[in-house]
Amino acid sequence: MQIKTQNFSEAIVKNEKIVFPKENFSINGGRKFIARLRYYFSLSILAVFFLFAMPPIMLAAKIKRDPDYAYPWASWGAEAWMRWSGMKIKVRGQENLAADQSYVFISNHRSYLDTAMMFAYTGKKMGVIAKKEMLKLPVAGKFMKYVNVVAIDRTDQESAINTMKNAAEKLRSGISFGVFAEGTRAFPNELLPFKKGGFYMAIDTGFPIVPVAMKNTDYAMGKKQNAANSTTCEMVLLPPIETRNLTAEKDLTDLLIKVRGAIAEELAGKMDNG
Repeated sequence: MQIKTQNFSEAIVKNEKIVFPKENFSINGGRKFIARLRYYFSLSILAVFFLFAMPPIMLAAKIKRDPDYAYPWASWGAEAWMRWSGMKIKVRGQENLAADQSYVFISNHRSYLDTAMMFAYTGKKMGVIAKKEMLKLPVAGKFMKYVNVVAIDRTDQESAINTMKNAAEKLRSGISFGVFAEGTRAFPNELLPFKKGGFYMAIDTGFPIVPVAMKNTDYAMGKKQNAANSTTCEMVLLPPIETRNLTAEKDLTDLLIKVRGAIAEELAGKMDNG
């Protein structure tokens, strides 16, 4: 992709929206119809999992008094959902992660698929920061609490601070956390400004940040596309960035620029077919 270097660098420094040169997402009528069918089939898979698989898993976890019981089921469900939705998954950069280290994974966000990839393919026991509306979903909202999905209300500053403190405690207990720093899904080919919550959490706990670039998920199942295109989705785990000895007052802005810049540079490159 060709991006004007000056505008690109300026948008990173100013934490402004970046619009990458448009990929050709157009598909013909026949393929579009199939993609639309695949999309609703994908949603039906989620509905079945939420309604029929989650309740017995939660009951078993409660009976066993085992807070980790739901994790392998959730991971399997995320992988199966993507596979049955016609997606192939490619992960790069796992060699950058230490086996005995927890991380704050900070990622761009273009699709519902991103959350499943983050949860199932980092190789870490994961929690995720989600919008408060997610935990209000019937059954699914309760299940998310079993796998350390914590809800944040960005309209209530005190509540948001308490949520990030709760996530920080879980992080210290050995659970890595995924943060979609844009706060919502971006439209295809876009990178939105990053919110600061995940960076505060990383600095407060001293855990490294792993910048994550989600690539091609906007084509696979982009925002308001109402289509699921069978394709390869790529998650790139970039080298961790240390936060030890940093302070929010002095270092947060530079840290955000560094992490967002790494993700933007990766997104600006074409998908690795190697």
